[in-house]
Formats: sequence, structure tokens, C-alpha cells
Amino acid sequence: MFRYFLSWRYLTSRRTNLIAIVGLFLAVGALVMILSIMTGFLQEHRDFLRGSMSDVVVTPVFLRRADGMEVRDNLTEMLQVLRADERVRASTARLSYYGLLERPGFADSGLRAESGGGILARTAKVTLAGVQMVGVDVLTSERIVSVSLAAWLARYGYKLDATVQDELDTSELFAALQREPQAGGAPVDNPLFPFHVRDGGPPGAVVGEQLYSALGLNHGDVIEVLTALPDEETGQVEQRRQALTVTGSFRSGENDSDLTRVYLDRLVLGEFVGGDRPYSEIAVDLYDYERDGEDLCVTMTEELGRRGLLRNSQRHPEVRTWESQRANLLLSIENQRRIMAIVLSLVLMVAGFTVFAILSMMITEKRRDIGILMALGATPSKLMSLFLMIATWDVVLGALSGAGVGALAANNIDSIEHWLSELIGVQILDRTLYGFDTIPSQVEPVAVGIILACTLFLTLLFAAIPAWRASRLDPLQAIRLS
Repeated sequence: MFRYFLSWRYLTSRRTNLIAIVGLFLAVGALVMILSIMTGFLQEHRDFLRGSMSDVVVTPVFLRRADGMEVRDNLTEMLQVLRADERVRASTARLSYYGLLERPGFADSGLRAESGGGILARTAKVTLAGVQMVGVDVLTSERIVSVSLAAWLARYGYKLDATVQDELDTSELFAALQREPQAGGAPVDNPLFPFHVRDGGPPGAVVGEQLYSALGLNHGDVIEVLTALPDEETGQVEQRRQALTVTGSFRSGENDSDLTRVYLDRLVLGEFVGGDRPYSEIAVDLYDYERDGEDLCVTMTEELGRRGLLRNSQRHPEVRTWESQRANLLLSIENQRRIMAIVLSLVLMVAGFTVFAILSMMITEKRRDIGILMALGATPSKLMSLFLMIATWDVVLGALSGAGVGALAANNIDSIEHWLSELIGVQILDRTLYGFDTIPSQVEPVAVGIILACTLFLTLLFAAIPAWRASRLDPLQAIRLS
């Protein structure tokens, strides 16, 4: 019992112990706050990397018959196999193709060409921009009619399979449309018709927010997309054009998508680039991606390969999770987080060294007390635990309060940044550079617990050296030399 009393007495009687407590407070608080902000940044970048990608993507390659003709896998059978799996929430087909977007009469846009995308050519009459056309299945009026017809026939006992699973079920297109309520042609409260064109006209299309703004587009503008395809009879490459009506814009947060992507109906794009290309990939959304993602890729590769729908190549897998497609970038982000944690952990080492220095000075000054305690029967192990208890009090008072303040600061970092920016008159963080409106932060209780555990371990490790020296003192020499 005397250890608890004396350790608290020694702690409160010496003001230098406050240095150790403040050091641990600042170290743990800074570590929790910065790691929480870093985790928030990394999660935002992770979301940006995913963009509109679904949980699992099936990208079958062309299969060649004996006569050399290229044929596509059977889309209907592919979807039936995928949707029959109880782990799959929804699956839908996509068709991607690249081309040029032509914007007539916008030569003075002021947008400069860059290597990463943007304006490719600009004359007095037209502006061209390289784009990725993505044909998706969304609830268009034709599909609504088919669903309504199925419901009407069901009243009379006739069953018509009109189950509709579309892009809104398998990707973040719905959220991307909602992020642009002012520019988006589809109503925010019901963006089920993003390609709906009022009063007739060319088919509808939704373009990325950055491209929408850079080209000065407006809802209802008519644009043209161009591409080149070989003629089936002559084999010569011919240019094709398709007029589209701008029905709105989307903002995914992914720079490449918002600058170069154009969404339109898959049937329209399929007819534009040729009827033999009904789809290029199948997007699959799962009920529990963390649990079933990798396992589904393995089982679907085997099942679809057994049915002859995939080549089942180990070198070029055709069923992959979105993380495997972004593996290098995700690994780079995770490495940044680990490096940041290692660098910030050095602050804990400095705080631990402070505890070591203060305890060493305390033991030097308390040699007489140590000698008296040993003469009264205190064992070396009890003396050692006495000074380790002082280090434990430092952790309890400094580290716990630092973790609480650090977590509180991380959760309110946006307000703190605004206050500091107004105080010093300089914008500390320009949010437009990172594509978010508020500074992201994510406090992970498990990470905070690990930080506190590591702080306790390092503090006791540094404190063990002077505590061990105190336990090895000769009581007679300690009393006589004091």
C-alpha cells in the first residue's frame, strides 16, 4: 500500500514531474489527432480511387471461334449465374468506349490542354475533348414500361420476368448525381431518369462536373461524340458521330471521371459503336463485400469458366474486386499511413526519454529515502515497482487526457482550422485542392487503444532503467552518502 501513497506523493511534490505529464499529453494528443486526420484523408482518397467502381467487376475477354470471328460471352447467362448467387445484391452490364466530345462554338473557353486530359483541340468553331463513354443500364422509360407491363400481367396470373437491376444498384452514380443538384438535369429527389430528354431530341447524356464547367455546358445543350470504327465489309476505319442531349452533370470526386467521363444509355452506346458490342464488363454489388469479396471472385471464376463464359486465365483474371484493380495505389496509400505512424511514434520516444530523465534525477535526490525504505524492509522488487508506479501515474494523467483532447480536436478540426485561419489571416488548408468541403477525420477507437498501450509500454520501458538502479542501491551507502 505504501507504494501507491509514496508514488503519488513523489509525483505531486516535484514540479518537474509536470514536464513528463505535459510531454505525454502533447505527444499522445498530437499522435491521435494527426493519425485521425490522416485516416480521414486516406479514407477520402480510398473513396476517390474507387469512384464509380462496384464491389466486383467481371471483364470477360473476346472468345475466338474456329473461323476466327470474335464473339461476345452470353450476357443473359452471365447475369443469371451472378444473380443466382445469394451473396450478390445486384449485377448489371456496362459498355465502355473512348471517343471525342465536340462542343460547337466554344473556342474561347480558356481551358488549357493538359497531359492528364481536357481539351485536345480548339478552333474558331469547335472544341474537342477526349472522353470515356460509359453505357449503363438505368431506369429509362422503356424499362419502366416493361416493369409496369409485368405488374399488369401479374394481376391476371401471367408471370413476366421483369426484375430490373441497374447502375443505381451497383455503383455510386446515384450519389454522384445528387452532389450536383444545380447542374444535374435529373431531380435530386428522383434521379431515376438521368438520360430523360424532354420534348424529344437526341438521346440524353450526363457528363462529369469538371468537363461540364470547362466547356460551359447547360442543361439541354446538344453535343456530339466522335469515334472511329472499322467497317465490317471493307475493313476500312470510318468515323462515326452521335448527337447527345446534355441532361445534367455528376460529381464523383475522382478527378479523371469528372473530367473525362460521359454516361449514357448502354443500348444507345451499343448501337453507336456496333451491335456486336453489347457490354464490356459486368458490375456486381455484394451484401457483404468485406466477407465475400475475395471468395466470390474465386467461386465465380470457377463457375463461369466451367460454363465456358470465361477463359479462366490465372495470368489475366476476369473476375476481380475493385481493390485488386487499384492494388498499387491502395498499397501506396497504406504505406503513407504506416510511415506517418512511425514518424509520429518518435514523439512518444522523446516523451519517454523525458520520463527517464526526470526519474533519474528524482532517484538521485531521493537516495536517502530509498535507503531508509530498504532499511525498514522494502524489497528491491517493491522499490522498483514504486518508481514504475510514478511512470504509470504520468501515463494515466498525461496520455489519457491527451488522447481525449486529441480525439476531440480531430472531430472538430474543421472548426479549429477556420478559427486559426481567421486568427492569423492565412488560409491554412485549401479544400479545393483535395476535392472536399470539410477536413476529413476519422477517430478509430482501436487505434487510440493501441496508442495508449504503446505509450504505457514505452514509458515503463524507459522508467525501468532508473527504477532498476534504485532497487540495486546499498541502503547503508545510500543513507551515508545522502
